Amino acid sequence: MQKVTVIGAGNVGATVADCVAQKDMVHEVVMVDIKEGMPQGKGLDMMESSPVHGFDTTVTGTNDYGPTEDSDVCIITAGLPRSPGMSRDDLLAKNTEIVGGVTEQFVDGSPDSTIIVVANPLDVMTYVAYEASGFPSNRVMGMAGVLDTARYRSFIAQELDVSVRDIQALLMGGHGDTMVPLPRYTTIGGIPLTQWLDDDTITDIVERTKGGGGEIVDLMGTSAWYAPGAAAAEMTEAIIKDNNRILPAAAYCDGEYGLEDLFIGVPVKLGANGVEDIIEVELTDEEKDQLDTSAEHVHSNLDDLQRLRDAGEIG
Repeated sequence: MQKVTVIGAGNVGATVADCVAQKDMVHEVVMVDIKEGMPQGKGLDMMESSPVHGFDTTVTGTNDYGPTEDSDVCIITAGLPRSPGMSRDDLLAKNTEIVGGVTEQFVDGSPDSTIIVVANPLDVMTYVAYEASGFPSNRVMGMAGVLDTARYRSFIAQELDVSVRDIQALLMGGHGDTMVPLPRYTTIGGIPLTQWLDDDTITDIVERTKGGGGEIVDLMGTSAWYAPGAAAAEMTEAIIKDNNRILPAAAYCDGEYGLEDLFIGVPVKLGANGVEDIIEVELTDEEKDQLDTSAEHVHSNLDDLQRLRDAGEIG
């Protein structure tokens, strides 16, 4: 019987658990959180919604990792948001300890699982989980591309007054300002986006997509959770059902696109073995330059991680 673990029962984690449960694709969803009572209470609340939503998935909460044993997929949402007065180094150090610690505790009981990281800074935290787990790189990935393309597609749908279901889009690079949306590979009902919108409007949508997370923080003072939760659940479904979805994910590159030893957003085939394949699409010189710039930003973050480790600020 298939099981999904969600580490962290805050807004994002609880939304992931709820989305997975409502898809009714596994026998059990387990939420883990250090706050006593919270994961248990949220799990019970979700279970009580099952007759209304019509799912049979069991949802439980726990403060220890025993109930997570033999999980097929683990989604890591645990981590701190950056608060006022907190330096970037402080956030990196604290979340490295959190993500590394929860990964080590989880993998002992689920050595054959696949890990999806949602914690930020996304690309670095995915690398941290990869190191801490000891898993092959295909079984560790970051959730960013599905979220970012969802925002991109929703903005396009609003602009054109069309269904989001007819929009296919591709976006690459790191999660944040250096992401690389690719209008050339964006279509509505098979018709290229460039036939629907002029360059200036496309640029405006691309820029709004890059700042999509910040726009929500500015509006409500905290990070998003509905779209990230739904995005992580979609990736989980592709793995659980082994349906080889072509989705963007932060995957480990070892020569693909000329990139080495980092997790970054690329199109992948997602199935039972995690990242079954990285899809290499043709890029223009300008697009490749943008991807390289994004990769340099990710490498800079990894360099900062190593600097903090060398200084003894991270165990």
